[in-house]
Amino acid sequence: MTASSFRHFIFFLIIVVFFSCQEKHSDENLSIFRYNEAAGINSLDPAFAKDQANVWVANQIFDGLVQVDSQLNVMPSIAHSWTISEDAQSYTFHLRNDVLFHQHSLFEDYQDRVVKADDFVYSFNRLTDKAVSSPGAWIMNNVDYYEAINDSTFFIRLKTPFPPFLGLLTMPYCSVVPKEIVENTSFRDTPIGTGPFHFQYWKENVKLVLRKNENFYENGLPLLDAIAITFIKDKQTAFLEFIKGNLDFISGLDASYKDEVLTPQGQLQENYIGKIQLQTLPYLNTEYLGFLMDENNLSASQYLAVRKAINYGFDRQKMITYLRNNIGSSANEGFVPKGLPSFTDSLRGYDYNPEVARQLLADAGVSTPLTIELNTTSSYLDLCEFIQNQLAEVGIQLEININPPSTHRQMVATSKLDFFRGSWIADYADAENYLALFYSKNFCPNGPNYTHFSNPTYDNYYELALKEVNLEKRRSYYHLMDQMILDEAAIVPLYYDQVIRFVQNDIVGFESNAMNLLELKSVQKLKP
Repeated sequence: MTASSFRHFIFFLIIVVFFSCQEKHSDENLSIFRYNEAAGINSLDPAFAKDQANVWVANQIFDGLVQVDSQLNVMPSIAHSWTISEDAQSYTFHLRNDVLFHQHSLFEDYQDRVVKADDFVYSFNRLTDKAVSSPGAWIMNNVDYYEAINDSTFFIRLKTPFPPFLGLLTMPYCSVVPKEIVENTSFRDTPIGTGPFHFQYWKENVKLVLRKNENFYENGLPLLDAIAITFIKDKQTAFLEFIKGNLDFISGLDASYKDEVLTPQGQLQENYIGKIQLQTLPYLNTEYLGFLMDENNLSASQYLAVRKAINYGFDRQKMITYLRNNIGSSANEGFVPKGLPSFTDSLRGYDYNPEVARQLLADAGVSTPLTIELNTTSSYLDLCEFIQNQLAEVGIQLEININPPSTHRQMVATSKLDFFRGSWIADYADAENYLALFYSKNFCPNGPNYTHFSNPTYDNYYELALKEVNLEKRRSYYHLMDQMILDEAAIVPLYYDQVIRFVQNDIVGFESNAMNLLELKSVQKLKP
């Protein structure tokens, strides 16, 4: 072979190898799930998984002792089973022995690193470490102590009984993390967990890529090869990317495209039927108006008749239909939302009845028109103006004050507003998370009782519920408390929210739950 022929042969070989490699690693041959996160992600560390954007990513990379399914039932995860003592204060978890952390060069000799009970001791210590300043440290407030009995047994003892505790442990804050990686790397940037996907690449505010964990302990999962996340801030632009097929799903309903894609009845517009999927289900979020009920508050809203008149004075269903394209449902049954097992439609709430509203004001000797200031943010102005217009017909004049979102949250959280728009999204799937907002010992800043509602009977029911291990008995206390909130008209429930997702037709196995978790390990993307 001549030198020239040899050079041509080598060149040919390089070309063959190059294109073989290209084919092998081409994205076209990978099953990649793509979605956009308009809110951005500020950390990949589960200790800081405070908002939905961070929770969604942490849920792919990390696991904890337990997890929730699509019906919000607590299910095994790294713990294959557990026992709870009769006094409901001691929890003993039995761990799987086949759960591996994602591979990393810092693990000894690059060997498989098995999760052990000591790893949970380290992870929980880190969660409560003041130097870490995790916003999830509160989860451990009622924990007396925890310890590793042996490599596969983890024990937790509570200070007082708290039946929803297992639900708390499903939060990403309680994920297991490896000490040798956390303490020797920038963990927020390059995390190592045990989840169905492992970290590959992150350029902040541009793109985040996760790859399939080939050693995931749930056999046959995940079904996707990768997850790719973009960070387009403009939601209308992101929706256009979805329509072009560059994103696999869009979560939520934005004003910029809601009428384009949905009818006023909440169905897909005709030109989208058959082209995309619409998924809806209850979302653990109650939107409401709250009253400050301090005795020294001289606002007209201190009168029970006024609070009830406001509740009767506007049409919730019409508000949902015309302002939210029927996404959500009227909050006529109390503060605990649809989607929770403790929700009941047997409570006596408020329907639209302007005649009753007028009579309540007249019987209480309230002179009309009565002026009341309502504080809100610009995002909810349309809802508040709808209520304003309808209440004017019963003699109540609302003056709407618009606050910047951060200012509004701070003023609500410090009980500085007499009448305010609020919302409560569940931290964990138990009605106690909602009813704690009206327990007198939770007056802010010690807790989330922003209305300063106080009732000894309510407090007694709340404390009895916390001690009750029988689920049905506990729910009966929950129903009594929710009815008391309605009877005292401590709030004006507006609507129970819904999860709404637009999904491409080639995506199957894509399920959620009422906490709007992003569960991708069982998702498949069909080949064209």
